[in-house]
Amino acid sequence: MSSQSTNCVTNGGPKINGPSTLPPITSTITTNGHVHPNLQQHSQRTNDVGILALEMYFPSVYVDQTELEKYDGVSEGKYTIGLGQTRMGFCSDREDIQSLCLTVTHRLFEKTGVSPKDIGFLMVGTETLVDKSKSVKSVLMQLFEESGNGDVEGVDTTNACYGGTAALFAAVNWIESSSWDGRYALVVAGDIAIYASGSARPTGGAGAVAMLVGPNAPLSFVRGARATHMAHTYDFYKPHMDSEYPVVEGKQSIICYTQAVDRCYQLFTSKYENVLRKEAASANAVVAGQVKSVNGGLNGDVKSPKLIDSKLDVKMRLQDFDGLLFHSPYCKLVQKSVARLSLNEFLREDNPDYDGYHKGCEKFRKIKLEETYFDRDLEKHFISQSSELFKQKTQSSLLLATQVGNMYTASLYSCLVSYFLSKPLEDIAGKRILLFSYGSGMAASMFCLQISPDVSTNSPLERLYNGIKDVSVQLKRRNKIAPASFVETLKLREETHHLCPYTPKGPIDNLFPGTYYLDKIDNLFRREYKRVPVSSCIDKDLSPTNSTSSSTTQSPASPIS
Repeated sequence: MSSQSTNCVTNGGPKINGPSTLPPITSTITTNGHVHPNLQQHSQRTNDVGILALEMYFPSVYVDQTELEKYDGVSEGKYTIGLGQTRMGFCSDREDIQSLCLTVTHRLFEKTGVSPKDIGFLMVGTETLVDKSKSVKSVLMQLFEESGNGDVEGVDTTNACYGGTAALFAAVNWIESSSWDGRYALVVAGDIAIYASGSARPTGGAGAVAMLVGPNAPLSFVRGARATHMAHTYDFYKPHMDSEYPVVEGKQSIICYTQAVDRCYQLFTSKYENVLRKEAASANAVVAGQVKSVNGGLNGDVKSPKLIDSKLDVKMRLQDFDGLLFHSPYCKLVQKSVARLSLNEFLREDNPDYDGYHKGCEKFRKIKLEETYFDRDLEKHFISQSSELFKQKTQSSLLLATQVGNMYTASLYSCLVSYFLSKPLEDIAGKRILLFSYGSGMAASMFCLQISPDVSTNSPLERLYNGIKDVSVQLKRRNKIAPASFVETLKLREETHHLCPYTPKGPIDNLFPGTYYLDKIDNLFRREYKRVPVSSCIDKDLSPTNSTSSSTTQSPASPIS
């Protein structure tokens, strides 16, 4: 293609080089020029389907929330304490949802060494639309052109902040289905969260995550442990096609989020306790088999082993999980949600410990949940009662949420990345984490992930863990922007995001190396992107680890190749 092409990525798309750090795709045959696995190898149900690799991207600039409080003339602590937000990432007119997703997807390919030809499913979750027909996924397909792989299922999915989870569930379902051809699935979730001037603006943010999905994953889904609640509401929605700003019903939004926490917890506990019973029965079968072998096999004199009673009334406990992770519109709401789970667990207790953990809870024993959404006395009590639970299992997962802000569809998964960054690998190996995903309108799910116990050198878990270590470095490398400049940037987006033709005015020199940016919009609204050269990186920790492609060392003024 020539540089005059209206495609976002020219010259056949970027070259993705470097050896793969993931298990190879085996038993392949070639059909119509595309590589497909021998389906006979996948006739049995796959094991441990989940996340093999994670990649995170957020803008290189932020506004300090303390400074924003002063600029906005609000009381000290309104944003930092009342909302729990420290900094807020944001984008100039140089970045849009398509550039964010191009950046995070290209980074994942470079870091893992996985070839685009080994992807058989790609779905994007986002609510930041720049086109009402053309999907972001179709834009990402330019990264696949050089590999010749157009055989990639999936498109975009949209429901407020829930789209990333919907895409992840769809990817897992594809891997576990009869349609799976043995290749990886790729999930991309991202958004630019911005609000009109006012009380909601400090709850903004921006970011994207890419997740490689496949079998034998170090972060696998616990089968049967998934609960969903959906309903028709108008708590947050975007009816104005000429504006990036949503319509937000603040009080209703809090009610809907809290209702979803309650309902998903109630559904999840029942399903998870069934999982625990099955696991107990399976453990019994293994123990019984071992005893039979020791005592002479099936015909031997089998001694009765001490088995787990799988028929007991198994109870799920929040303490059973190493992490409790939530979609985070703002961090204070997450703390309140942990308190809400603690309230729900208390109401399920047959014999509450009123002299210990449940001291002072007696007066709440007969409350109706639907009457407590704004009960300050109850909320204060359970925030206090669950404070250690929050510190142990949730607080560390809010690093990106408080430093970058709300990423909408990527929000929950930024908490997952933060959780991994917060602890030594040995401390989380073999653990389970509970996750809650929410999208206004509304759609919500609660599910469970199992972390592999294998921390050996070059194990899948170690590779996943090492692949996200640079996130901490990127946080430190960001540039602080004054509140006045932040407001001007959002005003520019507001005034120009619908224009064509248009050439963005935002700076390029402060973008992270390897970042895609919007170069221009032509008179037919077609967008063209370029990429900041990786060679401009002044810190090796910020460079993709496996990329040696000449395509990443071009001038910013040149079309991407």
